[in-house]
Amino acid sequence: MHAALAARRQPGQQARLGIGQIDVGNPDLGESKLPRPALQLPPQRLHIHPNALPLTVDHPPILETRQFDWPDEAACAAWAQALAQRPGLRQAFIELHGPLGAGKTTLVRHLLRALGVAGRIKSPSYTVMEPYTLADGTAVAHLDFYRFIDPREWLDAGLRDVFAQPGLKLAEWPEQAAGLLPAADLRLWLLVQADEQRLLRADALSPLGRGLLP
Repeated sequence: MHAALAARRQPGQQARLGIGQIDVGNPDLGESKLPRPALQLPPQRLHIHPNALPLTVDHPPILETRQFDWPDEAACAAWAQALAQRPGLRQAFIELHGPLGAGKTTLVRHLLRALGVAGRIKSPSYTVMEPYTLADGTAVAHLDFYRFIDPREWLDAGLRDVFAQPGLKLAEWPEQAAGLLPAADLRLWLLVQADEQRLLRADALSPLGRGLLP
């Protein structure tokens, strides 16, 4: 199953993981995201010490945290493959945080491929949500709240029903829908190092989330 929900704002730029690792003709690539017009900023490139990673706010306590260094996209793909094998994943809610260009959508694509999704995997840049159905019938919702500004969109897009149903939910820019989303099982922080490598911090916020940590 593949469907799309209407969205309202123009997208910003969503760069892929690494430099020159994904060809612009790759059918899996979604439409680009350009930074908000008022800001006119390029994708961020941060050099942040692991101890300076963002802290959780107004969420359940972190049960366990692990950090991973990704020197290239192959490391991201291997991590996604390991996550796909974890029991409980198909009923989890995972948040993905990080600046533009950190590789959030790339990670989701690798995870969906590892779960057996075939065909084009689009970014929800224009659609808020892209749904998929796995071979075992599990519903997967890939969400992107980058342009989410009006709480009424939550009802208009039918997202209350989406989160009320079983299945895997993967949400980029969840902070844009703060107060509407349920508590996540696993929160992933992706940061870009000065050398373009990625640093991932995974925070388990539930027993299910703790079981997902590779």
